[in-house]
Amino acid sequence: MSARNSSILQACSSSSFTRQPSRVLIVDASPPWWSETCTVLCQALEDFFFLASSLAGPVRLPLLSVFAISVQLECLLPFVQVKGNLTRLLSCVEELRSLPQEGCVRQRGSLLKQAVLDSLQQFKQYMCHTAHGDFNSNFVEVTVLTCQSGQTVLRQLEQDLKNSDLMSLRRLLVVHITLQQSLSDRSPACSLETPSSEDDHEESPLLGTEMELQLVEGTVVALENALKMWLHDQGGDREQLHLLLPPSLTAQGSTPHPANNRPSPVCLKCDMQERLLSPALLPSTSDLGVKTESMHDFQPPNKSLANPSAQRLRVVKVLHADGVCQSVLYGLPLVIRPTSCWQLDWDEMETNHQTFHALCHILKTRDWFLLVRSDPGSGSGSGSGVFSYYVLQSSGSLSLLLKPVLTRELMLPCSLPVSMEDPPLPALATVESSLEQLEKDPVFNPLCLDSNLYLHLRFRGLLTRSSQPFGAQGQGRGHRRGASRPPEGSTQRQGRQSQSRARATVAPLQSIPLNKMPRPSLNLSHSRPCAPALFFQDSYEEEDPLITQ
Repeated sequence: MSARNSSILQACSSSSFTRQPSRVLIVDASPPWWSETCTVLCQALEDFFFLASSLAGPVRLPLLSVFAISVQLECLLPFVQVKGNLTRLLSCVEELRSLPQEGCVRQRGSLLKQAVLDSLQQFKQYMCHTAHGDFNSNFVEVTVLTCQSGQTVLRQLEQDLKNSDLMSLRRLLVVHITLQQSLSDRSPACSLETPSSEDDHEESPLLGTEMELQLVEGTVVALENALKMWLHDQGGDREQLHLLLPPSLTAQGSTPHPANNRPSPVCLKCDMQERLLSPALLPSTSDLGVKTESMHDFQPPNKSLANPSAQRLRVVKVLHADGVCQSVLYGLPLVIRPTSCWQLDWDEMETNHQTFHALCHILKTRDWFLLVRSDPGSGSGSGSGVFSYYVLQSSGSLSLLLKPVLTRELMLPCSLPVSMEDPPLPALATVESSLEQLEKDPVFNPLCLDSNLYLHLRFRGLLTRSSQPFGAQGQGRGHRRGASRPPEGSTQRQGRQSQSRARATVAPLQSIPLNKMPRPSLNLSHSRPCAPALFFQDSYEEEDPLITQ
């Protein structure tokens, strides 16, 4: 298995993305709003299709179908698999661009209902006549993109579909694209995602179907984020993480364990969500997100091994340290320090050291980070023009910390709600009592952490050695002894003596006749014990020719 494939397996767990639903996109391209949203929506769709069709790993978006409501209802794209189907996806975008931007549309509500029902019928026929071994979900989620009032469209769909067969429809999302003139009196925080109004909290007449409303700003980036929600893991049948805190000493937080009647730890059940797409999932872009796992991976490839070139990072911006969210940093860090290369002139090395010291001092005193970008002139010769961005962090020593930073293409939308209220007092007392039992360290020292890795590697190495048959362990020794065996007779002794002399790494001692060479007596009781590691050494070394004579 190649290193790239192993990175893909690490980026995606095998148990994830097993219940991804198929998607139906219904675009309300009716005039006159279509003339204002056509350009940005088609650009966002193109960018999303470029990304989704190229992703390796498990299937995040199994099937997609696209409908458009213009002068009439059109199915621009029947259900197709997204991965590896870029040509058909782009042709769908071109057909969307060619729709008329002027005209009159009648009975728009009935066309929306027909689009939803046609998509469900099309999905049912696809599942009946096609082998679908790459995905396990038999449900569909329908997304309606419109510039009309989202509340009006949502209520209209509820009334039109209440008597229809919607068994395979799991979720119906109406995305209201807000135009610039309607954003003048709205705060920017409400332009991307806004919870539905109080009317949306009423019980929906469509049993088994979630109906939601979302406000999205009419920009390329906002529409991309709305589409990238499809790439998240949708398998929310149960919680994904249990966070265990020490048992609480309060009456509410202490629950005795049924087995030993001891207080149980405080268990917080959580869900996890990806913040970015790993660059390892895009195998055709080796320049994107250059790995920092080792120096060999970070250095640019060179055709000349005798004169390797250095990686070039160009500083593009100064960042305030408190304005950098840790969720946009990923990968393993590298430590940067002034060079001590012996090929540099002494004066140049001293000047470089002083300048580096000044940079570290300024960043530390002003609490700044540096945003740097890989120079395409020093990257690989692929000519793709893909940049990688990094953040340089200062430290108390004469060094900088280099960490990769997230870019727009790899970023996944993540809703991070902020609670304006304090938690309830009983819950607050439970958590405080639990945390008070933990040991507090003013300075984190990773040398005090033992992951049991050495024991695991030892057990794995001994198990691998013991699983080999005895004949296979001695096969290499016998083959080597037989391959170096000289012909019978006196030439055998001479060949072995010459071979021993050829293997020597020090000058031999002066030759002494055998009858005069002292031989120390072997005392087993006072001999030095053999090291345990010697028992694992190969014993195919040739005998000393002086002893065999």
